[in-house]
Amino acid sequence: MNLKPEKKTKADIMIISPHPDDSEFGAAGSVARWVEEGKKIVYVICTNGEKGTSDPNVKPEDLAQRRRKEQEAAAALLGVKEVIFLGYEDQTLEDTPEFRKEIVRWIRTFKPDMLVTADLYRRYIWHRDHRITGQVVLDAAFPYARDHLSYPDLLQEGLEPHKVKEILLWASEEPNYYSDITATFKTKLAALRCHESQVGGHHFPAIEQWLQQRAEDAARDSDYQLAETFHRVEIPW
Repeated sequence: MNLKPEKKTKADIMIISPHPDDSEFGAAGSVARWVEEGKKIVYVICTNGEKGTSDPNVKPEDLAQRRRKEQEAAAALLGVKEVIFLGYEDQTLEDTPEFRKEIVRWIRTFKPDMLVTADLYRRYIWHRDHRITGQVVLDAAFPYARDHLSYPDLLQEGLEPHKVKEILLWASEEPNYYSDITATFKTKLAALRCHESQVGGHHFPAIEQWLQQRAEDAARDSDYQLAETFHRVEIPW
């Protein structure tokens, strides 16, 4: 786990990803556009992703190191300056006070206006780490990061309450927010290519085709060609 965070400058947007590469699949086109617009973005990666392989000869600790480097490379390509690794074990995330407090800590540290994470309400087949991350992030944003009596020890560390304005959930089955990635789709693909352990070799052409079709379908009723979709939740209080 991370130690107490040092004082950081405010971020406009915080991307909270269950595993390395999830944020690239879910939001990299939007991230690239937001960076071009001058927004400061910080990544929080919850797990090491050390179980993300079908190769029996790969050691989990080696894969974790590799995936960290891949995520750092993808973030750098997108223009994301800060990546926080929480270091949880892959496939073990649970909705615990400790995990929620960790997310609250980083929300209060960077004070983002927007959070972006995985949709927790996707039905049937969905990675448990994604479901848990989505739930914990929503709870951390409201009410825990906002209320001064939640985690009073964080106040003693100088981490004052913060009110997040909105949350975008990727991979939603009920999208209500469409982000234009027509000009940044190639950047999204380049960022995904950084995750060689996950999409390398002969797999990538099929992944690229799938992402292209998905982005075209998402933009079908809009004025642009390619889009990423989210479910947007505003926090009114």
